[in-house]
Amino acid sequence: MSETRLREDICRYGRSLFERGLTPGSSGNISLRLDDGGWLVTPTNASLGFLDPARISRLDAEGRLVSGDKPTKEIPLHSALYETRGSARAIVHLHSTHAVALTMLPEIDPRAALPPMTPYYLMRAGETALVPYYRPGDPAVADAIRGLAGKYSSVLLANHGPVVGGESLEAAVFATEELEETAKLYLLLRNLNPRYLTPAQVDDLVKTFGLVLPSHRDHKDHQDHDYE
Repeated sequence: MSETRLREDICRYGRSLFERGLTPGSSGNISLRLDDGGWLVTPTNASLGFLDPARISRLDAEGRLVSGDKPTKEIPLHSALYETRGSARAIVHLHSTHAVALTMLPEIDPRAALPPMTPYYLMRAGETALVPYYRPGDPAVADAIRGLAGKYSSVLLANHGPVVGGESLEAAVFATEELEETAKLYLLLRNLNPRYLTPAQVDDLVKTFGLVLPSHRDHKDHQDHDYE
Protein backbone atom coordinates (compact mmCIF):
# COMPACT_ATOMS: atom_id res chain seq x y z
CA MET A 1 0.00 0.00 0.00
CA SER A 2 1.35 3.44 -0.90
CA GLU A 3 2.42 5.92 1.77
CA THR A 4 -0.18 8.34 0.42
CA ARG A 5 -2.92 5.80 1.09
CA LEU A 6 -1.55 5.06 4.57
CA ARG A 7 -1.61 8.76 5.43
CA GLU A 8 -5.20 8.97 4.26
CA ASP A 9 -6.12 5.92 6.32
CA ILE A 10 -4.67 7.48 9.48
CA CYS A 11 -6.82 10.56 8.90
CA ARG A 12 -9.94 8.52 8.07
CA TYR A 13 -9.73 6.29 11.13
CA GLY A 14 -8.72 9.21 13.34
CA ARG A 15 -11.79 11.17 12.25
CA SER A 16 -14.03 8.18 12.94
CA LEU A 17 -12.63 7.72 16.45
CA PHE A 18 -12.95 11.44 17.20
CA GLU A 19 -16.48 11.82 15.86
CA ARG A 20 -17.68 8.95 18.04
CA GLY A 21 -16.24 10.56 21.17
CA LEU A 22 -13.52 7.98 21.72
CA THR A 23 -10.75 10.55 22.11
CA PRO A 24 -11.70 14.19 22.75
CA GLY A 25 -9.92 17.42 21.90
CA SER A 26 -6.32 16.92 20.83
CA SER A 27 -5.91 13.70 22.82
CA GLY A 28 -4.79 10.39 21.39
CA ASN A 29 -2.33 9.43 18.68
CA ILE A 30 -1.88 6.88 15.90
CA SER A 31 1.25 5.44 14.33
CA LEU A 32 2.04 3.10 11.43
CA ARG A 33 5.30 1.24 10.88
CA LEU A 34 6.57 1.36 7.30
CA ASP A 35 8.44 -1.28 5.32
CA ASP A 36 11.72 0.67 5.55
CA GLY A 37 11.55 0.67 9.35
CA GLY A 38 10.34 4.26 9.57
CA TRP A 39 6.99 5.42 10.90
CA LEU A 40 4.07 7.64 10.16
CA VAL A 41 2.69 9.19 13.35
CA THR A 42 0.16 11.87 14.21
CA PRO A 43 1.60 15.26 15.21
CA THR A 44 1.70 16.70 18.70
CA ASN A 45 -1.33 18.71 19.83
CA ALA A 46 -3.34 17.53 16.82
CA SER A 47 -6.99 16.51 16.99
CA LEU A 48 -7.58 13.09 15.46
CA GLY A 49 -10.74 14.54 13.94
CA PHE A 50 -8.94 17.16 11.86
CA LEU A 51 -5.73 15.59 10.59
CA ASP A 52 -4.05 16.70 7.36
CA PRO A 53 -2.39 13.82 5.46
CA ALA A 54 0.45 16.08 4.31
CA ARG A 55 1.29 17.12 7.88
CA ILE A 56 1.48 13.62 9.36
CA SER A 57 4.95 13.19 10.92
CA ARG A 58 7.34 10.94 9.01
CA LEU A 59 10.11 9.41 11.13
CA ASP A 60 13.08 7.34 10.05
CA ALA A 61 14.01 3.98 11.59
CA GLU A 62 15.91 5.77 14.39
CA GLY A 63 12.88 7.88 15.27
CA ARG A 64 14.20 11.13 13.77
CA LEU A 65 11.74 13.51 12.13
CA VAL A 66 12.10 13.43 8.33
CA SER A 67 9.08 15.47 7.28
CA GLY A 68 5.78 16.81 8.50
CA ASP A 69 4.90 18.41 11.82
CA LYS A 70 6.57 17.70 15.16
CA PRO A 71 5.39 14.24 16.29
CA THR A 72 3.39 13.38 19.38
CA LYS A 73 5.27 13.38 22.67
CA GLU A 74 4.07 9.79 23.18
CA ILE A 75 6.73 8.42 20.84
CA PRO A 76 8.37 6.42 23.69
CA LEU A 77 5.31 4.24 24.30
CA HIS A 78 4.83 3.58 20.58
CA SER A 79 8.51 2.75 20.19
CA ALA A 80 8.50 0.33 23.13
CA LEU A 81 5.48 -1.59 21.84
CA TYR A 82 6.96 -1.86 18.34
CA GLU A 83 10.26 -3.07 19.79
CA THR A 84 8.70 -5.81 21.87
CA ARG A 85 5.67 -6.75 19.79
CA GLY A 86 7.14 -7.78 16.46
CA SER A 87 3.76 -8.38 14.79
CA ALA A 88 2.58 -4.82 15.45
CA ARG A 89 2.39 -2.67 12.34
CA ALA A 90 0.10 0.00 13.78
CA ILE A 91 -0.60 1.44 17.23
CA VAL A 92 -3.60 3.38 18.49
CA HIS A 93 -3.50 5.32 21.76
CA LEU A 94 -6.73 6.93 22.98
CA HIS A 95 -8.16 8.61 26.06
CA SER A 96 -11.46 6.73 25.77
CA THR A 97 -13.69 7.27 28.80
CA HIS A 98 -14.54 3.74 29.93
CA ALA A 99 -11.06 2.35 29.43
CA VAL A 100 -9.60 5.22 31.47
CA ALA A 101 -12.21 4.72 34.19
CA LEU A 102 -11.33 1.04 34.38
CA THR A 103 -7.71 1.87 35.20
CA MET A 104 -8.78 3.76 38.33
CA LEU A 105 -10.55 0.83 39.99
CA PRO A 106 -8.74 -0.84 42.91
CA GLU A 107 -9.55 -4.44 42.00
CA ILE A 108 -7.98 -4.44 38.52
CA ASP A 109 -5.44 -7.22 37.95
CA PRO A 110 -2.38 -5.76 36.15
CA ARG A 111 -1.93 -9.07 34.28
CA ALA A 112 -5.55 -9.25 33.10
CA ALA A 113 -7.31 -5.91 33.45
CA LEU A 114 -10.60 -7.34 32.17
CA PRO A 115 -12.17 -10.76 32.69
CA PRO A 116 -13.21 -12.87 29.66
CA MET A 117 -16.55 -11.15 29.12
CA THR A 118 -17.12 -11.68 25.40
CA PRO A 119 -15.50 -13.77 22.66
CA TYR A 120 -14.68 -10.75 20.53
CA TYR A 121 -12.78 -9.07 23.35
CA LEU A 122 -10.44 -12.07 23.48
CA MET A 123 -10.34 -12.47 19.70
CA ARG A 124 -9.51 -8.82 18.96
CA ALA A 125 -7.74 -7.44 22.04
CA GLY A 126 -6.57 -10.61 23.77
CA GLU A 127 -5.83 -10.03 27.43
CA THR A 128 -4.95 -6.51 28.57
CA ALA A 129 -2.14 -5.46 30.89
CA LEU A 130 -2.29 -2.45 33.21
CA VAL A 131 0.88 -0.44 33.84
CA PRO A 132 1.30 2.19 36.58
CA TYR A 133 0.77 5.90 36.08
CA TYR A 134 3.43 7.96 34.35
CA ARG A 135 3.03 11.55 33.24
CA PRO A 136 2.27 11.90 29.50
CA GLY A 137 5.46 11.72 27.47
CA ASP A 138 7.54 10.30 30.33
CA PRO A 139 10.20 7.99 28.79
CA ALA A 140 9.76 5.68 31.81
CA VAL A 141 6.49 4.42 30.33
CA ALA A 142 8.57 2.79 27.61
CA ASP A 143 10.43 0.73 30.22
CA ALA A 144 7.11 -0.36 31.74
CA ILE A 145 5.88 -1.54 28.35
CA ARG A 146 9.18 -3.27 27.59
CA GLY A 147 8.77 -5.06 30.91
CA LEU A 148 5.73 -6.82 29.45
CA ALA A 149 8.09 -8.53 26.98
CA GLY A 150 5.71 -8.26 24.04
CA LYS A 151 3.16 -10.61 25.58
CA TYR A 152 0.31 -8.11 25.27
CA SER A 153 -1.00 -6.29 22.22
CA SER A 154 -3.30 -4.16 24.39
CA VAL A 155 -2.07 -2.17 27.37
CA LEU A 156 -3.83 0.26 29.69
CA LEU A 157 -1.89 3.20 31.11
CA ALA A 158 -3.23 3.98 34.58
CA ASN A 159 -5.29 7.21 34.71
CA HIS A 160 -4.45 7.81 31.05
CA GLY A 161 -5.80 5.39 28.44
CA PRO A 162 -5.31 2.38 26.17
CA VAL A 163 -2.37 1.63 23.87
CA VAL A 164 -3.19 -1.08 21.35
CA GLY A 165 -1.11 -2.64 18.59
CA GLY A 166 -2.32 -4.54 15.56
CA GLU A 167 -1.09 -6.19 12.38
CA SER A 168 -2.78 -3.38 10.47
CA LEU A 169 -4.31 -0.02 11.32
CA GLU A 170 -7.78 -1.51 10.91
CA ALA A 171 -6.94 -4.33 13.33
CA ALA A 172 -5.52 -1.89 15.90
CA VAL A 173 -8.60 0.35 15.66
CA PHE A 174 -11.03 -2.57 15.93
CA ALA A 175 -9.16 -3.96 18.95
CA THR A 176 -9.17 -0.55 20.64
CA GLU A 177 -12.91 -0.21 20.07
CA GLU A 178 -13.51 -3.70 21.45
CA LEU A 179 -11.42 -2.89 24.52
CA GLU A 180 -13.44 0.29 25.15
CA GLU A 181 -16.78 -1.51 24.79
CA THR A 182 -15.64 -4.31 27.11
CA ALA A 183 -14.52 -1.77 29.70
CA LYS A 184 -17.97 -0.19 29.43
CA LEU A 185 -19.62 -3.57 29.98
CA TYR A 186 -17.44 -4.19 33.02
CA LEU A 187 -18.41 -0.85 34.57
CA LEU A 188 -22.12 -1.43 33.84
CA LEU A 189 -22.03 -4.89 35.45
CA ARG A 190 -19.61 -4.18 38.29
CA ASN A 191 -20.81 -5.65 41.61
CA LEU A 192 -23.73 -7.41 39.88
CA ASN A 193 -22.07 -10.86 39.77
CA PRO A 194 -22.14 -11.17 35.98
CA ARG A 195 -21.59 -14.46 34.16
CA TYR A 196 -18.26 -14.46 32.32
CA LEU A 197 -17.02 -16.98 29.77
CA THR A 198 -16.10 -20.26 31.43
CA PRO A 199 -12.57 -21.70 31.23
CA ALA A 200 -13.88 -24.31 28.79
CA GLN A 201 -15.36 -21.60 26.58
CA VAL A 202 -12.08 -19.68 26.64
CA ASP A 203 -10.20 -22.87 25.79
CA ASP A 204 -12.51 -23.39 22.82
CA LEU A 205 -11.79 -19.88 21.53
CA VAL A 206 -8.05 -20.40 21.97
CA LYS A 207 -8.12 -23.67 20.04
CA THR A 208 -10.55 -22.57 17.33
CA PHE A 209 -8.98 -19.19 16.54
CA GLY A 210 -5.37 -19.85 17.56
CA LEU A 211 -5.43 -17.15 20.24
CA VAL A 212 -2.33 -16.47 22.32
CA LEU A 213 -3.44 -15.27 25.76
CA PRO A 214 -0.40 -14.47 27.92
CA SER A 215 -1.90 -15.19 31.33
CA HIS A 216 -4.56 -17.68 30.23
CA ARG A 217 -3.18 -20.51 32.33
CA ASP A 218 -2.80 -18.40 35.46
CA HIS A 219 -6.20 -16.83 34.84
CA LYS A 220 -7.80 -20.26 34.56
CA ASP A 221 -6.01 -21.70 37.59
CA HIS A 222 -6.76 -18.82 39.92
CA GLN A 223 -10.20 -17.59 38.89
CA ASP A 224 -12.29 -20.68 38.12
CA HIS A 225 -14.57 -19.82 41.02
CA ASP A 226 -15.50 -16.53 39.37
CA TYR A 227 -17.19 -18.40 36.53
CA GLU A 228 -19.55 -20.50 38.64
